[in-house]
Amino acid sequence: MTEQAQSSVLVIVAHPDDPEFGAGGTIAKWLAEGREVRYVLCTSGDKGSWDPQITPGAMAELREAEQLAAARELGVAECLFLRHVDGELEANLAFRREISLLLRQYRPESVITHDPWLHYQIHPDHRAVGTAVMGAIAATRDFWYFPEQLQNGLRPHRVKDLYFMRAQEPNFWVDISSSLERKLAALRRHASQTDRIPDLAARMRRLAEAAGKPAGLPLAESFHRVELV
Repeated sequence: MTEQAQSSVLVIVAHPDDPEFGAGGTIAKWLAEGREVRYVLCTSGDKGSWDPQITPGAMAELREAEQLAAARELGVAECLFLRHVDGELEANLAFRREISLLLRQYRPESVITHDPWLHYQIHPDHRAVGTAVMGAIAATRDFWYFPEQLQNGLRPHRVKDLYFMRAQEPNFWVDISSSLERKLAALRRHASQTDRIPDLAARMRRLAEAAGKPAGLPLAESFHRVELV
């Protein structure tokens, strides 16, 4: 399966730089096609440093600034920071309710998130976000899930497509031949993370080549797409 246009996309991820690493080429391409994209960053990556001298608070501030710069590089409409503690996300009812509220507020046609079933995925935040997003999408459709949200003028909302990025079992590919350089430019804005990858461009190109091979594409990002309506 190849691309199918949707006009509004919400990218819901665990940490700053997750959107660009997992789907930056796709986001750049979709934005160029006129789609509106927003990010939801569930944590600010406050533990994402190898430097014991930097505090979590300072790290969160730095990574939020980097994420905003990367989003501007691509033309993303908005970044929403939920500011949960890095490494401590849980796919519980409160988290599902929080995401459901955002879905009802922003009413995206498509959602991109982590694949919670990715084999050997060691980061608990990625699993938690993917699981919570699925539950929130299901809840958001119906009146009697989190009905207090509907007392403020919101309405149930049905997401049309869910895309699990870097999926265990991909069934959807986006050709990023025209947008790989924009993905790399956005990734370089995450200097606290990418400066320690000396071969960033070569590595991203190798990954894109490998992702595109099953679909016969020169450079791609792959997803597992679930049609919901």
